[in-house]
Amino acid sequence: MSRAKSISTRFDWPLGIAVFLLCSVGLLTLYSAGFNVDSGASAPMQRQAISMGIGLVAFLICMSFSPGFWNRYSYVIYFIGCVLLTAIFFTGVVAGGARRWLDIGGLRLQPSEFMKVALILALARLFSRRSASGQRYNLGSLIVPGLIMLLPVGLIVVEPDLGTALCHVLIGGSMLLVAGVQKRTLLGLSLACFCLSVPAWFFGLKDYQKQRILTFLSPEDDPLGTGYHAIQSKIAVGSGALTGKGYFQGTQSQLSFLPEQTTDFVFSVFAEEWGFLGSFFVIALYGFLLVRLLTIASRCRDAFPLFVVFGVASMIFWHVVVNVGMVVGVMPVVGLTLPLLSYGGSSVIAVMGALGLAAGISLRRFSFSS
Repeated sequence: MSRAKSISTRFDWPLGIAVFLLCSVGLLTLYSAGFNVDSGASAPMQRQAISMGIGLVAFLICMSFSPGFWNRYSYVIYFIGCVLLTAIFFTGVVAGGARRWLDIGGLRLQPSEFMKVALILALARLFSRRSASGQRYNLGSLIVPGLIMLLPVGLIVVEPDLGTALCHVLIGGSMLLVAGVQKRTLLGLSLACFCLSVPAWFFGLKDYQKQRILTFLSPEDDPLGTGYHAIQSKIAVGSGALTGKGYFQGTQSQLSFLPEQTTDFVFSVFAEEWGFLGSFFVIALYGFLLVRLLTIASRCRDAFPLFVVFGVASMIFWHVVVNVGMVVGVMPVVGLTLPLLSYGGSSVIAVMGALGLAAGISLRRFSFSS
């Protein structure tokens, strides 16, 4: 009883409350977005509730193990993640023209979602070992972290899933900036990326990926084709005005004008129904969650847990920025979910597990190994 009371006292309740509120908003929105008049139920919401239940288990499991445990087995977890990504090319399930899922005992999983957490753990271990020396990374010392980052990115690009691959790069890049990079090295990498963008456009991107970028620049050129998603999303967000049309009153979602309304564009559904004030509330919740994660990171006495929590914060941050930016038309449509709001079992479980890591580190912020 005393141990349970101790855990209850030390548990990061602000983090837990933020996660609970975001999950509640997600289920509420999915109930409206996926409601079927004939059956009187919302299948996406029901499946999401099951995924959140599994995610809660993942949260508690990840919270239960010490940072020392995750540090010790980080490379093993990373290796397993790469194996699962490789297995997709042999036994993966094809849907929507992409091979991104594995069917394991009737349960469909997307390994690339879990690979984000594995990448965070692997890079955290690598960066924490070097941080003690205080040396910044130069071009030569970036080879190993670059390979760790680019191996899963390459496997995900081939699926193809450019949006998720980009997210891995952003997470790894954010952690690298915290680890420290020499200014001239950072400048050189920026120039190299700029120079490689031209051949990447002509030889690296597929036609549909090029079209997404062109559509982002001018969606009105093909309003009933490639620009349809972006246009309908902006109509939904804009029509919500200040206070929204009301729950179940969004015409874009209820009349099925808005595509992918339970996944990529779930924020459009919420914005139409709850307006600017509701949207501000959700974004403020994400902001509070990020501030809480950064606060936990700042209190860490060891480098490994600091990098882990910062990696989790960067994962949440980039998902929110890219998804909301995509919904309001300031970023191309790349297919990244909105954490804990978008429908998707693998995404929910992976995010909950990552937040469980942060909660566990907060629980033991004064002891690295216990």
